[in-house]
Amino acid sequence: MTKLNTDQTKPETLRVAIQGYRGAFHDIAVQRYFKGHPLEVAETETFEEIVQLVEKKQVDFGAMAIENTIYGMLMPNYNLLNKARVSIHGEVYLRIQQNLIAWPGQKPEDLKEVHSHPIAIEQCREYFKAWPHIKLIESVDTAWSVREVKEKKLKSRGAIGSTLAAQLYGLEILVPSIETNKKNFTRFLIIERKGSSNPLPHSNKASVIFSLTHEVGSLHQVLSILASQEANLTKIQSIPILGKPFEYAFWVDLTADHMQKLLTAIDSIAPMIHDLKVLGIYPKGAHYDH
Repeated sequence: MTKLNTDQTKPETLRVAIQGYRGAFHDIAVQRYFKGHPLEVAETETFEEIVQLVEKKQVDFGAMAIENTIYGMLMPNYNLLNKARVSIHGEVYLRIQQNLIAWPGQKPEDLKEVHSHPIAIEQCREYFKAWPHIKLIESVDTAWSVREVKEKKLKSRGAIGSTLAAQLYGLEILVPSIETNKKNFTRFLIIERKGSSNPLPHSNKASVIFSLTHEVGSLHQVLSILASQEANLTKIQSIPILGKPFEYAFWVDLTADHMQKLLTAIDSIAPMIHDLKVLGIYPKGAHYDH
């Protein structure tokens, strides 16, 4: 993960691409993952842009949301990773805390509009039932909504966004944690160009994709072998195979005590599966409440 400069004393600045703008939850995820490391954050509008920047080595890493405890899997991102020339370097779990943010000195009753990403609005809709005069308006990004309030000096407009966004743009959190579900976590993957580095020595998780023959019990046999190798299955997700209607590959996440057990487990199922792709071997991610 760490790149050193010529004097071998200070880490070089890492360039990391995120979907969205500074202060978005992707930004918080990379700040947590690379804690203490100097970062240059590249803002992008789409996950496809992130992959392109990583593949071309225009950034060192990219951050990509892959699943959420309310909305489930982000299937387009699974498909994107499956065909991209990238590897998973690590992961981080972040609780999604949404705040009502506005110009300093304002109160909820002073606001006429509140802007944010559609998903953020949906997460907070219950809160705004107490303020029926406030019009909820969808925008491209939570952090962008906060930034607009600041740049345009909109004192009658609020935004739903993160604590980091409020800090970055010098606005005030009128009401913290207005989301209905207080246990809403998103899992973010940290990706790098394939072949850029070896797995970290303390890696204990692997993500793989493979397909199976249409035979009775084929998946059961694979899972039984993984269990016999003491590899714990933490996720299995079927993914449609493009161009082959009603045929599916499987995304599987495995954990084990150490990396060698993971490698042995993957080798043990190789003769029974097809089109095996190891997306990454990496350390299990930490969970953060903010």
